[in-house]
Amino acid sequence: MSNKFPVIALPPRTRLSRRDLLGFAARGAASVVVSQSLLLACAADASSATDTTSSTDTSGTTTGTTSGSATCVLTAALTEGPFFVDEKLNRSDIRTDPVTGAISAGVPLTLAFNVSRYASNACTPLTGAYLDVWHCDSTGTYSDVSGSSQKFLRGYQITDANGVAAFTTIYPGWYSGRAVHIHFKLRLYAGSTKSYEFTSQFFFNDTLTDSVYTRSPYSSRGSRNTRNASDGIYNSLSTADKAGLTVQTSRTTDGYAGVINLGVNVG
Repeated sequence: MSNKFPVIALPPRTRLSRRDLLGFAARGAASVVVSQSLLLACAADASSATDTTSSTDTSGTTTGTTSGSATCVLTAALTEGPFFVDEKLNRSDIRTDPVTGAISAGVPLTLAFNVSRYASNACTPLTGAYLDVWHCDSTGTYSDVSGSSQKFLRGYQITDANGVAAFTTIYPGWYSGRAVHIHFKLRLYAGSTKSYEFTSQFFFNDTLTDSVYTRSPYSSRGSRNTRNASDGIYNSLSTADKAGLTVQTSRTTDGYAGVINLGVNVG
């Protein structure tokens, strides 16, 4: 599987290591944990466990944490939406356009996905899974569409022995009709044959977005016209899943870090 996708070499740049990202998680970056009807049995079995909990301010940013054993839950699927392009860009820092070398402007955002496989009422790290992430830039523009050859803010990582895939990106911008969000797709392969695929999106606390958008380059665009409460895809979720798919963040020196726990039923 390791030779399926070519690795695209990128120019040297400053980025956080996996250890840094996991350190943010340990210091209190809250997880995106979402529910699904298939999970009822798992939730009952895990009822005696103590979830990791955290306190947040009104912007949705983590300010403290109490650690325990996390309950494994399944993640809610959402539409793929625009614009997935399978460019096979194996890279953790997705800010750069590999064609031009230009780095997307915006507030730094680091993401650590902890991917688990649910089976037999238990969850274990899902290793060797291909996890793609893509989103629009600070102007609300996606790369690699409408004839564009640019490939910024796209890439995949393969989950490691702990089921972790880490990315460095920017806080996404907005475009008309959608709340602020990031797309992701998880795939498994048996040799060259795809054996499993799961797609969803996660959202951001509107108050946090309001704060980020006072900063350059977002501030030059004016107010966005769609918040979470007016987003049709967001509103297709249950109340619990809306809360679960709104990522909690912790502050970093120059931006934010988020940890996303994904639970999938591969079968």
